[in-house]
Parts: sequence; structure tokens; C-alpha cells
Amino acid sequence: MIEVYGQNLGGIWFGVACDQNQIVASSFSKSQQSTLGNLLKTIPFNLPFQVFDSPSDFAENALTFLKKIYDGENVNASLSLAYTSLHAYTEKVLKATLQIPIGYVASYGAIAKTVGGSPRAVGNVMASNPFAPIVPCHRVVKSNFTLGGYGGGLEVKVELLNRECRGFQTSRQVQIGDGALTIFPAEYVLKNLV
Repeated sequence: MIEVYGQNLGGIWFGVACDQNQIVASSFSKSQQSTLGNLLKTIPFNLPFQVFDSPSDFAENALTFLKKIYDGENVNASLSLAYTSLHAYTEKVLKATLQIPIGYVASYGAIAKTVGGSPRAVGNVMASNPFAPIVPCHRVVKSNFTLGGYGGGLEVKVELLNRECRGFQTSRQVQIGDGALTIFPAEYVLKNLV
């Protein structure tokens, strides 16, 4: 059974849906209803679930992890994500997105070039990311360094990127399988907003 938890931390509602010690979905929002609604939309329809008031130890650690990501902290721990109900391409794109470190962004096109598919296909995966903000879809932007889209709203995407700025000056590459993903400082995006 999927266990669903929501918790208000610092005025933001964070939520996780867990199956034992794996995250099936995560979400955050300013409202409890929106956070839980996003989680419930993401849970596979054929799996039973129950919403709990008090988080398990695993869920509490996951919720704290989500808050740290939201606050722009550099978190080194990783959480086990349940990819089993996802298409192989979706899993590939999400795992590539996980490799974008804090303070950097990558374009939809660069991810597509690295894992296959088209920028639009990558955008579709980002739009249905079940693991926000663990899988940092907010770090994926258009190739001209404009924001693109974001399920939580573009204002939230800008807030997240602002908190993650580290003053990096140059692009670099991250190895993903046999390829390399070019990433750029988040400042490249934020200076386009002025």
C-alpha cells in the first residue's frame, strides 16, 4: 500500500507518497490541498493508498530532504525513487535531470541530445515529473536561457533558481552514460529576466 504524507514546513506544504522505503511521488505547494492533489494524481491508479497524519521515519526524512532542496541547500544524500511504473524513456530523462547539480541548468535540447528524443519529449517528461523537486525539473530551461514551463508556476521556478545560485561563471559537462550533458550557471537564466 502507498503511504501518503503531507507536512507544513516553514509555510510550504511538502508531500511524499511512499511504498516501503521508496518514493513513488513527491510534491510541494503553498497549500495542503494542492500538494496532496498533485501526489494523488501521480500515484498509479491501480495501487491502493492511505493518507496518514503522522509521517513514518522514512517519510519524515524525505520531507526534510524536500525542504532542504526547496531552500536551495546542497543536499548530498539520495533517496530511492520508484521508477517501476514509468516508461523507460521517462526514467532515462529523469535520471539525467538528477545529474544537474545545484547552481546549474541544462536545456531541454541538451538533455534530448544526451538521452535521445526531442526537446518537446523532454519537456513532456518534465511536465509530468512525479518527483519534484527531488528530480530538479526547475533546472531545465530553454536553449536561449529563458524559463520554459514549470508545473508549480514560473514564479516558483525563479525562486528556486535564485536560491540555488552559487556564483558559477562558466559552463561545464556532466557525464551521463556514454554521453555528456552541457550545463550552465543558473545566473545565465536569471540575468535574462531583468
